[in-house]
Amino acid sequence: MANELTEIQQAILAGDLDAVAGLPMPRSYRGVTVHAEDVEMFDGLQSKDKDPRKALHIDEVDVPELGPGEALVAVMASAINYNTVWTSIFEPLPTFKFLQRYGRLSELAKRHDLPYHVVGSDLSGVVLRTGPGVHKWRPGQEVVAHCLNVELEGPEGHDDTMLDTEQRIWGFETNFGGLAEIALVKANQLMPKPKHLTWEEAASPGLVNSTAYRQLVSRNGADMKQGDVVLIWGASGGLGSYATQYALNGGAIPVCVVSSPEKAQLCRRMGAELVIDRNAEGYRFWKDEQTPDPKEWQRFGARIRELTGGEDPDIVFEHPGRETFGASVYAARKGGTIVTCASTSGYLHTYDNRYLWMNLKRIIGSHFANYRESWEANRLIEKGHIHPTLSKTYPLTQTGQAAFDVHKNLHQGKVGVLCLAPEEGLGVRDEEKRARHLDRIRTFRGV
Repeated sequence: MANELTEIQQAILAGDLDAVAGLPMPRSYRGVTVHAEDVEMFDGLQSKDKDPRKALHIDEVDVPELGPGEALVAVMASAINYNTVWTSIFEPLPTFKFLQRYGRLSELAKRHDLPYHVVGSDLSGVVLRTGPGVHKWRPGQEVVAHCLNVELEGPEGHDDTMLDTEQRIWGFETNFGGLAEIALVKANQLMPKPKHLTWEEAASPGLVNSTAYRQLVSRNGADMKQGDVVLIWGASGGLGSYATQYALNGGAIPVCVVSSPEKAQLCRRMGAELVIDRNAEGYRFWKDEQTPDPKEWQRFGARIRELTGGEDPDIVFEHPGRETFGASVYAARKGGTIVTCASTSGYLHTYDNRYLWMNLKRIIGSHFANYRESWEANRLIEKGHIHPTLSKTYPLTQTGQAAFDVHKNLHQGKVGVLCLAPEEGLGVRDEEKRARHLDRIRTFRGV
């Protein structure tokens, strides 16, 4: 670690945040990268056989130029999202195509078009420097970052920034992401770090918490209300664990679909009562690779009604995609909503449109969240209504293994990564609030 970074790290660990602004900036830092020269390394392999550990590197990279409206952040911790898995196995396409497209936008954006890509779409840390035009944030502030990168130079995004024509996901479609010792963000990605959480806990909700909020709670998503029956796929996973919490926190009735007794127990520990272990009950929604099985959809729908006292889901929280989408469309009630993102099992969905059109159901596409939605989701974390689902944390040097765990579904909740934080458990500023919520904060730890 460079001397300058060591000084910054020590000041943060000592709580001397006012000193950060006066410390010299390093010229380089360590980041987790993929290399353009490696994009064909997995050619001919199926997705399941591609190993993120082979593609993710730890490199010393230059600190990028700081532009207007931007901030450089000392990253104390980050986390793994499925987009880092996609990046590491170069699916559905190499992210260097995103960086090249961004680089054509302006002279300043050319910084992002490099033969290496520093990845990661979560962080907790401390602001180091801010560019011209940044007034709300200053060096020394403890922050988390959401991953929406927008330009907002056209009219399209001014009702909902997710509709901006130059909307990108930071650390996936931009460079200089959060799996690093320093990250470059837009200032309007920053939010206050919840004071009762450690660095690794605070970093872990970011992408999935905001995504679940928009998808389930926001008027841009399913607009969930009290009493709604909500079918949640992968309810103990990185995204589903937040959907489960939002359903419970908002007075809805979650029906949690999981794949093991351990995951079912996690849902019950979060407070859910209605749980389906799809493996134990033997659901097979496809007869073969090309042929879905509607009889299994029907059996699944009957099981949901058995649990709910005869009610079909008002909302289906969809993210597995191809494997489950036919069952989701079938299971939703008449007039119900299927809200979808991610498609982690495949992007090409197959369903019987008769169940959709004749029963007046709706499919809503949902992608990440705008700044207001992300801020509200982070506010609920800060207030202790929603909690991190961090299960395990790796050091930066083992990010490849962390991504492998997520790729192989060997994890529960979120997998964290320590960056400048030398160990777990640091960064708590409100011990009293933490003590009140500690059991919920640690629900997923060690599982």
